[in-house]
Amino acid sequence: MEDFVINILENYSYLLYLVIVVWTFLEGETFIIILGALASEGRYPINVTLVMVFALAGSFMGDQFYFYIGRRYGTPLLARWPNMAGKIDWAFRMVRTHETLFILTFRFIYGIRNISPFVIGMSGISRLKFFVLNFIAAALWANTFAWGGYLLGYALERWLGEHKLAILGGFVAAAVLIGVVNWLKRRRQERLMAEGKLRNPGAP
Repeated sequence: MEDFVINILENYSYLLYLVIVVWTFLEGETFIIILGALASEGRYPINVTLVMVFALAGSFMGDQFYFYIGRRYGTPLLARWPNMAGKIDWAFRMVRTHETLFILTFRFIYGIRNISPFVIGMSGISRLKFFVLNFIAAALWANTFAWGGYLLGYALERWLGEHKLAILGGFVAAAVLIGVVNWLKRRRQERLMAEGKLRNPGAP
């Protein structure tokens, strides 16, 4: 990922903020963290405040789009992803029990970010409420990763010098690995529960 980001900065810097919007429309935490860390170096013309603003815009617009898709086409779309039934059921439970908190935090929960706006759109939450909470959540998310990457990069620069990107990449890889392991554990638990229900069809 670091090589990809540096390639953009060195060869397509004029497209940087457009790439941020597109990337964060889809997901993009790692991309934003690395940009924040590189901004702390001063080696590239990166404005961390603009990184935050464009990350906010991309994340906000992406989840508004998914929200309306879920509101309009949610049921037939989710029916195409039977392997995600466990995540979808969990997201619905969270919307029903912790509606506001879930909207503010789903971006930070590995494995369910992309499906959550669909589920929220299907749940009947008002457009205005989602718009306001989604903007607040996007602002929290963008500031967390842009400025978090910047401060982490600054600290690593002081302690580790030229090796900071390698260390940062290690941190990111470790975070992703932990997320994947947790996701696999959750999938295994869901599969075991489903198999148990199949063996005991009379179970509640």
